[in-house]
Amino acid sequence: MKNLAHAIFKTIVDEYGVNGAIEKLSYPPWFQSLSCALAYDWHSSGTTTVVCGVLKSVIDPEEFGIGVAGGKGKASRNTLSDIDAMGEKLKLSDCKIEELKYASRISAKVDNACIQDGYQLYHHSMFVTEKGEWAVIQQGMNSGNRYARRYHWLSSAVKRYDEEPHQGIVGFLQDNVLDMTSKESGGCRNTTVDLANAKPNELERAYKELEGSMNSIKMIQRGQKTLSEFDGVSKEANRCKNVADVIYRLPRRVNWDALRVAYDKQPANYEQFLCIKGIGPATVRALALIAELVYGEKPSWQDPVKFSFAFGGKDGVPYPVDKKTMDETTEILSNALTEANCIRKG
Repeated sequence: MKNLAHAIFKTIVDEYGVNGAIEKLSYPPWFQSLSCALAYDWHSSGTTTVVCGVLKSVIDPEEFGIGVAGGKGKASRNTLSDIDAMGEKLKLSDCKIEELKYASRISAKVDNACIQDGYQLYHHSMFVTEKGEWAVIQQGMNSGNRYARRYHWLSSAVKRYDEEPHQGIVGFLQDNVLDMTSKESGGCRNTTVDLANAKPNELERAYKELEGSMNSIKMIQRGQKTLSEFDGVSKEANRCKNVADVIYRLPRRVNWDALRVAYDKQPANYEQFLCIKGIGPATVRALALIAELVYGEKPSWQDPVKFSFAFGGKDGVPYPVDKKTMDETTEILSNALTEANCIRKG
């Protein structure tokens, strides 16, 4: 895998340049095709973690003009120190290095807190060029169904971190996903910022009142029969009620200390609000529900998945790895690149 990955990327950088290389990585179908070309586990969750790990091991910044930071689990927590080391090799300015660190942090915060799809991030890789352009590939795991979801970012495509910043999201499409990055959530984001700038005790009181009213509604729903239960459409009514229960489920805990910090800082926009330490999924959801249920500013509940793939099995699916053909392909690519360079020099 390492030999073939090295040959492929040497060819790609030669043909498309460093920016073209990370553009390809940020495009989910291309990344998926790369994993299949490298013969790793077809469409398993390991596609992301192992392929990114292989690329990190073979892409030398001084050779390719591209560096790779982060990885799976503990390696993801080393992303910022990796960026420092990579920035030195790529001769990036201190200002650019700080921009990269910010991009790494905010992309992780957005996918973990603003898109509430049930997937907890455990992998974060950042690809950086000598020109300071970057791509982020990160993955989350749903502990309930054991499926993974992959999120792709590209710096040149990001106009705003808090509004539809992704190149693509790969996974199974599902219902009732809170997507605060959707354009449809714009009004809700603005109201959230207004709420964050309000006095924390007033906000906490409003939340408790909302919590009490929601509990009262649920008690009434449990004990009271409706006309729909007598006219043959009770299943549909129950389905709608269950959907509402999922969407309007209030978080058990809200970080009121973080909201007190937000009040002191008075964020000017939603991105600044997200950057406040302690603002996580529960607080994002709580303020979004207040914005909708009290002020009528609805967020989007549509899953932002743009690319969906079926997940196959490991070990020989769709067929066993043909190591001989892999080695031959590696040699062909390497020879072709050498000949192309000789022709150019000649």
